[in-house]
Amino acid sequence: MDIFALLGVIVAFAAIVVGNALEGGQLQALLDLPALIIVLGGTLGAVVLQTPFKRLVHAGRLSQWVFLPPTHNAGEDIERMLQWSRMARREGLLGLENIADGLHDPFRKKGLELVVDGVEPVTIRRLLETDSGTRVDYDLAAAQVFKSMGGYAPTIGILGAVIGLIQVMGNLADPDELGQGIATAFVATIYGVGFANLLFLPVADRLRSLVLRASNADDLFIEGLVAIAEGEHPRSIEVRLRGISQED
Repeated sequence: MDIFALLGVIVAFAAIVVGNALEGGQLQALLDLPALIIVLGGTLGAVVLQTPFKRLVHAGRLSQWVFLPPTHNAGEDIERMLQWSRMARREGLLGLENIADGLHDPFRKKGLELVVDGVEPVTIRRLLETDSGTRVDYDLAAAQVFKSMGGYAPTIGILGAVIGLIQVMGNLADPDELGQGIATAFVATIYGVGFANLLFLPVADRLRSLVLRASNADDLFIEGLVAIAEGEHPRSIEVRLRGISQED
């Protein structure tokens, strides 16, 4: 689990609560179930309306990356490619068949199988780059769902505030209730702006960065696999891959 991501969420929302307390506000003033239902329900409804069902489901699955991101170690990936290269030089490309059978990642399994089958390097590159690009586009579209939520939430929050003010205006005959009623009405605005800027938009940006990092790992894999298929010397492959690797 990414502790820093979890810590970021906790700090962001804790800052609102602590700041409210320092201003003399009560925690109860920030808790309003109707406002929460309006903001979250309205935001979710708008996103469901504009998003295809499969993309929405994929966005839900992808959201786990926020706290459980995929691990990509360029150093380990390069070392693995060098081991495959040495094995291919000793035993031929068919010597990699057992390794291909043991891979669980469909993308990497397909790539190594293409090498074992003796497919031309230029064809291997074209096929794998197409697969990688398609997957990246699909993942980025899923991350965009959270960005859309970040765009809708503040507006829905304002809508919730207006609804609350309408209720307040209906109680003008009771001045004692006006102050509390107005304060409660604006809680919806806090929810909308808060969820957008402290949760939805950061999640969208984080997922986008993780998708691009996974894409970089794919590019490194493709480059190494093509080099193996071309019969390059392991030392040459190492220099080539370390020159394009992107360590975090």
